[in-house]
Amino acid sequence: MKLLSSIVYVAIIGILAHYIGESLPRRWFSEKRFPYVIFVWEKNGKLYEKIGIKRWKTKLPDMSRVMRDMLPKKVTTENTSESVTALIKETCVAECVHYWLCVFSLGIYFIWKNETGVILMAVFIVCNIPFILIQRYNRPHLIRFRDRLLKREEREKCAS
Repeated sequence: MKLLSSIVYVAIIGILAHYIGESLPRRWFSEKRFPYVIFVWEKNGKLYEKIGIKRWKTKLPDMSRVMRDMLPKKVTTENTSESVTALIKETCVAECVHYWLCVFSLGIYFIWKNETGVILMAVFIVCNIPFILIQRYNRPHLIRFRDRLLKREEREKCAS
């Protein structure tokens, strides 16, 4: 019964996290503020390359491929600085949602109230960490891409 309760709990917080994340005002999020700012020690994402993120990041589920109400996480030559800024904000929102999922993993412990609860809680946290790392890896790349687009858009505006 506890296992079923844990599965239902994880499913409920996962579904709620999606809808809450989608409803959060994007103006609350900025890549220039803590905790979303790129830290020096991250070396603009190079740190994550050392753990092989390029190999495994595309193998993990991407909710934007499944849920049609989400902003698609595609970067193409047709992107504008505005659309890339929206993607950058989405990385902040996704990171926030996964942080909160880690916090709410405490609920699993309250279902079990023993070492099994601690282990399951730790597993749930460990399962959310790769998604946080992906957001932190993608953000500096998106910021650089947006900055290049801004320069190009400025040149095109001056030329016309």
